[in-house]
Amino acid sequence: MTLSPLDDYPIHQAPEVMRHVTTSDRNFYDRYYFNVHGRSGELMMIIGVGQYPNLGVADAFALLRRGPEHRVVRASRELGADRMDTSVGPFRVEVVEGLRRLRVVLEENPHGLAFDLSWEGTVPAHLEPPHYLRRRERVLFDSRRLAQTGRWTGWIEAGGERIEIGPDRWWGSRDRSWGVRPVGEPEPPGIQARDAGTFYWLYAPMQFEDHSIFCIVQEDEKGRRLLEEAVRVWPDAAREPEYLGRPEYRPVYVGGTREVASATIEFRPPGGRAFAIEAIPLLPVHMMVGTGYGLEPGWKHGMYQGPELKVEGVAYDLRRPDDAARMWGMVDAVARYEYLDGAGAAGDRPPGSGTGHGLFEYWALGPHPSFAD
Repeated sequence: MTLSPLDDYPIHQAPEVMRHVTTSDRNFYDRYYFNVHGRSGELMMIIGVGQYPNLGVADAFALLRRGPEHRVVRASRELGADRMDTSVGPFRVEVVEGLRRLRVVLEENPHGLAFDLSWEGTVPAHLEPPHYLRRRERVLFDSRRLAQTGRWTGWIEAGGERIEIGPDRWWGSRDRSWGVRPVGEPEPPGIQARDAGTFYWLYAPMQFEDHSIFCIVQEDEKGRRLLEEAVRVWPDAAREPEYLGRPEYRPVYVGGTREVASATIEFRPPGGRAFAIEAIPLLPVHMMVGTGYGLEPGWKHGMYQGPELKVEGVAYDLRRPDDAARMWGMVDAVARYEYLDGAGAAGDRPPGSGTGHGLFEYWALGPHPSFAD
């Protein structure tokens, strides 16, 4: 058992040093996620930094989608004793003001992507409901997450070009999640091999001029709800988030695929007027390609890459058929969100509503009633 600088703060939750978590589950993780977009289809960047205390690993990635370019820089190191050290090689996250302002940096490196970005939340950080999923005898998910919309200031360098980033048009969302979910090297499936892989998911943090909406839908292969969230959050921290009832997600797929062309999300606030928002994906980003989310057998979140710092770059050109064929799995798209008339009249809209932008994250893996013809 080894002390770390974090042990000097009065924040202990268990009779352990702070570098150790209270579960021995190998899949415990603690992660930052950010996205950056210009409220258009020109560019989207996704950034992740994670620690895996029971695997002894810290890793990070940045994924840039710009035109046909899909570029990833990723890094991994041994975690060590100091969990306050959020750096992973050229990556680092600085908490400037907890739950409001952060700085995210990827220093110059040989892989064609660097940035120095400052985040400021536009609404208070929102604590989402617990994500708990047991499949047969194994707990697969047992995690919590805070989410926030915000705006960015700084710069991105991509392919030798410097892009100035300002809060007037560069928006995004972030989350901090921690708990248990599958990470690291593959485990023997055991009895889980009897289950067909299935994951039906929507995550839509939407930012409008003076409020945000956070929406989550997860269902199983029978259409049963496993997780849901629908709240409207205001910049004023003294104002309670508004519960929007059970969200109904109605995607329209590109013919012959599970790529979403558009979607309608309906909300029915208890005691209020129903309304609907249309989502139009502007730029799809296949976040599982190159980042560690699961497709590459040699690089997964929390996978041990050896005792020395490892930094890699991966780049694909979606104009090439072989590269385009790699783009599979969960999609993180920047999307335009529009309040619709009819299901909620214009007079029922909150001030500042109309058109917003944000993340539209979706995946439809395996059977689901919506695909039964």
